[in-house]
Amino acid sequence: MAFAEKFLFTLPPVEIGGRRLKRYHVTSDPAGIEPEVEKAAYALLPELLPPVDGTPAAGFVVLHRGGDTGAYLNAYSWVWDNVLHFGGGAAGQPVLGCPDTDPAHFVRVDRSWIGCVWELAPLEHERSAWIRHVLAPDAPDLAGYLGDALPSGTTEVSG
Repeated sequence: MAFAEKFLFTLPPVEIGGRRLKRYHVTSDPAGIEPEVEKAAYALLPELLPPVDGTPAAGFVVLHRGGDTGAYLNAYSWVWDNVLHFGGGAAGQPVLGCPDTDPAHFVRVDRSWIGCVWELAPLEHERSAWIRHVLAPDAPDLAGYLGDALPSGTTEVSG
């Protein structure tokens, strides 16, 4: 199987379900993800978020448009001070329980998968940013965390 990196787009944070969420979009299309796919994904997002628990209410989202009919939504939320909660959704991928091949028809996916190689690109950055801005300072700096995002480019991670 030939592997190729994909484009990574970093979008401004949004507030959903009482949480401030950074946004990353992954796609092989240099034009980005189709607006109807993005709109449908974010409509499902509140179902993927855990209740706010006293931890600074933040996290990040990775929306991935696959090379076929699939689209995938990964919601990562910080809980219990230093734990990353995962909620997932998919569209256009019947093998994952989607009702059809429409990439804008999202459903919740309850599997223990946390992301594919392209979707995982932001994880290390987000871990380090959470420590840097929330756990290490005397007082959590949520604005600092939200402003510290992996830059747009590709899913290639140095190291």
